[in-house]
Amino acid sequence: MIPLVRFGALSGCVTSQRITRRQVLAGAAVGLSGAAVAEASAGNSGADLVLFGGKVTTLDERAPLTQAIATKGDRIVAVGSNSDIRALIARGTKTIDLRGRRVIPGLNDSHTHLIRQGLSYTNELSLAGVQSVSEALALIKSQVDATPPPQWVRVVGGFTQYQFAERRLPTFSELNRVSGDTPVFLLHLYDRAMINAAGMRVLGYDHNPPSLPDSEVERDAAGRPTGMLIAKPNATILYSTLARLPRLDPLSQVVSTRLYMRHLNRRGVTSVIDAGGGGQAFPDDYGVIGDLHARGELTVRIGYHAFTQRAGDELADFHRIASLVSPGDGDSMLRMVGAGEMLVFSAADFEDFAQPRPDLPTRMEGDLTRVLQFFGERRWPFRLHGTYNESITRFLDVIERVYGPHGPGVRFILDHAETISARNIDRVAALGGGIAVQHRMSFQGEEFLQRYGFQAVRDSPPVRRITAAGVPVGLGTDATRVASDDVWNALYWLVSGRTMGGRVIYPPGNRLSRVDALRHMTVGSAWLSSEDNVKGRIRAGQLADIAVLSQDYLTVQERLIPATTSVLTLLGGRIVHAEAEHAAHNPPLPPVMPSYSPLAVGTNRL
Repeated sequence: MIPLVRFGALSGCVTSQRITRRQVLAGAAVGLSGAAVAEASAGNSGADLVLFGGKVTTLDERAPLTQAIATKGDRIVAVGSNSDIRALIARGTKTIDLRGRRVIPGLNDSHTHLIRQGLSYTNELSLAGVQSVSEALALIKSQVDATPPPQWVRVVGGFTQYQFAERRLPTFSELNRVSGDTPVFLLHLYDRAMINAAGMRVLGYDHNPPSLPDSEVERDAAGRPTGMLIAKPNATILYSTLARLPRLDPLSQVVSTRLYMRHLNRRGVTSVIDAGGGGQAFPDDYGVIGDLHARGELTVRIGYHAFTQRAGDELADFHRIASLVSPGDGDSMLRMVGAGEMLVFSAADFEDFAQPRPDLPTRMEGDLTRVLQFFGERRWPFRLHGTYNESITRFLDVIERVYGPHGPGVRFILDHAETISARNIDRVAALGGGIAVQHRMSFQGEEFLQRYGFQAVRDSPPVRRITAAGVPVGLGTDATRVASDDVWNALYWLVSGRTMGGRVIYPPGNRLSRVDALRHMTVGSAWLSSEDNVKGRIRAGQLADIAVLSQDYLTVQERLIPATTSVLTLLGGRIVHAEAEHAAHNPPLPPVMPSYSPLAVGTNRL
């Protein structure tokens, strides 16, 4: 079940300042003051946990760099020097030597689809990080050999053809050769899907393929379907086909979700904002997350948005959802944040850069107006998918008409914003909104460059210009279909300006420092869900969500940033992942289900 306990609105602000030498030198004094206050509040019992001997990047402007952290309950009670924090060690205090490792606030993916992905994670083969077509085919062949009928082998996005040395997808003859009679579904982002010959027979697509608006089933010279489904640019044909594949049984969905959360914990993720998703029905598909929360088994904090499901009946959808849940319902582990990212289907400006930009229908303004008026009556926060500046202009026109020049008075999010103009950035600032950016251009930068040219790709999205205008920015991934869930690739993308294929698409003026990029995936993401007063920094009073890194993100060679993981991840002071020298603290996990899962047979790693 989804918890309906009211969780009060949180507030705060996002700042973006560089760490100066003066701040570093001042850090010890500030840390000592915090430790003294915390010691008094902790009383004779001292801290529950003390972490010492680290290089702690706090993202707290008052003390940006320190050595040690003390926690009590689910909160940080002090940060400071090793000697300061050791004073809080009492009988029963657990201590962990960080051995000089870099420590950061737990990462917060501000736009992802954890709830949906959890239901299928153990059933999907990942090609993230695979560097050639031959390697991809070998993985598919290994998974085919382990998969019993009538199950499918499925690759559901999260990779790009440009990461392969060949800069192409497998051919159908290559795919059929390694798959035989086992059906295979291979989704490439949201632009196309390949289905092998066995899969086409199972679905009946070999003689009666679907016919949907703005989509195409490729045919050969003889008119026979080849197995390629193409979004032009509507992805419904891809969604609907994927929905026909067998789902995991309920128990396997529970195990799958737990393992997926641990997968994220290993990357240092402690929070996400779930943006809903196509085919993700509320409340039916939220039952697993709700049950795990009731049992205390969530290892990632989840703020979720309610996503409309029926084109033409969006307002009725939100009336139904409002009868079940309201923004703020829940607690710090599972909380309803607002509505979106799909508010009305007529506002869907599909981000398929292999296809021309879609023109939204004229009814969009009327559809969106009615839904926003409903939100305004209830003071609902919302997020809105907006890829292209042309769409964003029309969205902001509606927001201004419904709420006036100062906006809705609650936080709202504009998602993606790859081509947003300077004028529209200023409008978002005036309306009190924030922008969630993701590393989609890391996967689609080459396609965007081919269609729109180098001048356009340089600022897609213009993150520096957005922050300079005072608009809060949260960094995320948009995982798991249009991009991977690797938060370190997202950080690398903003720092290096490179695509997954290695192409530099951003000049230095649109790249960020490592600290600023990190700030967007911690403090910035917390602003978007109105939680920046309790998460995003390592500071006394904030939630004890912390990641201890496998390598020093701030100093490691830039090209190695994507290889970063967490060797120790804390959620509310509780260890939810541990490896390397901390492996003895790693919490147990249930056995992988189903038995043919890529995790079980070794074609994926946790």
